[in-house]
Amino acid sequence: MFGIKRITGAADLAPKGEPGSWVSEAAREKFMAAYERAFALWPQPDEEFDVETATATTRVHAYRPDPDGPPVVLLSAFNAASWYPHVAALAKVGPAYGIDMPGDANPSVARAPMTPPASCAAWLDELLSQLSDRPAHLVGYSYGGWIAMNQAIRAPDRVASITLLDPAGLTKLDSRFWFWLSVSGLATLTPMPIRRHLAQWLDLPSMLQPGLMTLMWAGTRGYHAEPKFPGVLTDDELRAIDVPTLLITGARSALITPAQARARGSIIPHAEVAIVPGSHGGFNRIDELNDRIVAFIEAHPADEQAARPTQPPATKR
Repeated sequence: MFGIKRITGAADLAPKGEPGSWVSEAAREKFMAAYERAFALWPQPDEEFDVETATATTRVHAYRPDPDGPPVVLLSAFNAASWYPHVAALAKVGPAYGIDMPGDANPSVARAPMTPPASCAAWLDELLSQLSDRPAHLVGYSYGGWIAMNQAIRAPDRVASITLLDPAGLTKLDSRFWFWLSVSGLATLTPMPIRRHLAQWLDLPSMLQPGLMTLMWAGTRGYHAEPKFPGVLTDDELRAIDVPTLLITGARSALITPAQARARGSIIPHAEVAIVPGSHGGFNRIDELNDRIVAFIEAHPADEQAARPTQPPATKR
């Protein structure tokens, strides 16, 4: 890993217990220029605004052709630019909000660490209260999947459902994941003719979006991100998730195998588990994936969750 860091020029992570920070003002300006270009991929008009909470200023992107529907909140590490293939489809249900996670490379500003589970849940609960007075459908990818599960465990009142796309927090990170992360990162630096072949092999079509790759490396090299390595959720914590749950993983995922997804998903009381073509970060057949998420959300209206009896909270760690 140290050799790869030397090759790529990645910045050090933030010290443990401290929020993220920019390497320099020049690095922030370079990132912001790439950020503005990358969000041109989102359907337009893309609204952009900040939400103030006790521990962070959070940048939110909104696409809301149907502003009166239930909110669909998109969660991931880094920033919301990579949600562009999903936004228009999910906004057919209700306003789609892409969240720039505080503590990562983006315009959000964390004033305290965001990774402690209780702190993360308190931040998101306050944020959701300002986005809508209706419970939200959370859609989380990778680390964002852990955020969604954590919310359903610790502060479920504003959560209508959770959709988990190859989520972190269900299994321990092993050598398969670190190998995939290293290879895919290096692959994004290859010339485009080679990258096309690697993108197909790795199931990572986003590698072919130059704007997203420029943004990724501007953030990776220019920002000391808060370390995000969530612990594996216990069986008791998974049993405490009392909202409708859709768990989707790629058949070639380096984070969680299909067998692991089925085993851990079976513990969540109201979970559906689906295995789809693709790998971590690069699901194939995006239109079919979006249709599946929309159908799940529409089958579980926000008002249905509001009427559910409250379950006792899981033991906090």
